[in-house]
Order: sequence, then C-alpha cells, then structure tokens
Amino acid sequence: MITLDEIDRQLLRSLVRDAGQGAGALGRQLGLSQPATWRRIRRLEDAGVIKGRRLRLDAEKLGFGVTVFLGVKLATKGRVSLEDFERAVTAIPEVQTVEHVLGRYDYRLRVVARDLPDFERVLRRRIMTLPGAGEVEANILLSEERLNGPL
Repeated sequence: MITLDEIDRQLLRSLVRDAGQGAGALGRQLGLSQPATWRRIRRLEDAGVIKGRRLRLDAEKLGFGVTVFLGVKLATKGRVSLEDFERAVTAIPEVQTVEHVLGRYDYRLRVVARDLPDFERVLRRRIMTLPGAGEVEANILLSEERLNGPL
C-alpha cells in the first residue's frame, strides 16, 4: 500500500482529466519541477496506482451509435468453464468490457454497434452462440454524464 499526499492526489486528478499532459505542464500546475513530477508519476506507476494511460475514442463519431449493457447468465455453470466463456466473449470486437459480477447475472458486457439492427446481429450471431450463454438482459445506453471520474 502506498501513501498518497495531497500533491499525489492533485497529480492523479490532473491525469484523469487529461492523461496526455507532459510532466512539464503537470509540474507547472502543481508547483513542481519536471523531474520531480516525473519521479512522482513513475512512483505511482511502479506502485500500481497508475495502470497505464489510454486514448479515449468517440464511438459515435466512429460510426457506433448504440451502446448496450448486457447482463448474461450462464445456462450451464458446471458444463462450461468461466474461462471458456471469457475467452470466447473477449474475442468479439463489439464487446468493449467484460465484467464477472455477483448478482442476478454472471457477467455484465458493454457492447457497441452501429445501430439497433447491427446490435441484433451481434446478439444473435455472436453473443447468443457463446459457450454456456443462457439468459440475457439488454439495457440500451441513452446518455453518459460522467466518464472516468476520480476515485
């Protein structure tokens, strides 16, 4: 466990807003030199607090106008391993996230599609044919107000 001071917290908040900022710009915001800022970033990466930096794409501008959250309950838990299901579902490009959850469903998937007919095709031909796929519940995303807020 790493101890975070207020400067570490400010640094993390700035990186969450824009992970592409350089150490020099971040240092100016925080009143630190570029090398001191870089050392803090490296320390947070080495401790596993920062788990990489990602580029966020606008799915709608790339032609994916529909996002659907699927709850998937496996039909035959004993006959199909969780690893088999996870391996198969992560190979579907439209599936953006796969979360193994506790509750009514075994998995929660975030799926993108060009439109509803495209989503129906993905659901019928790819998701419903997965090993062990049973009951599925779909929730269509209407809007997303907050993305990747600070912890």
